[in-house]
Amino acid sequence: MHDFLLAKEIVDEAAAIAKEKKVDAVKSVDIEIGTISLAHDGLPEHTEDVSLENLEFGLQTISKNTILENTKFNLKKVEGENWKLTNINI
Repeated sequence: MHDFLLAKEIVDEAAAIAKEKKVDAVKSVDIEIGTISLAHDGLPEHTEDVSLENLEFGLQTISKNTILENTKFNLKKVEGENWKLTNINI
């Protein structure tokens, strides 16, 4: 479930950037994924290692019928506790 929520966050952010740049399509989005916090209390037991496979499925599902429908999502595992978009190729 957390992978699906994360996918929605990523799609929303990438779509907002695409809208801001006034583009009709996005070729690819590069994303770095660390360990994601489920709560903002700093407790290590409230973090989880994201399944890139599940996240990829969530991204493809959520991006259907959006500006990101044909976008390739390039996921890279990194150290740290967050995720970030590193590049959007239009």
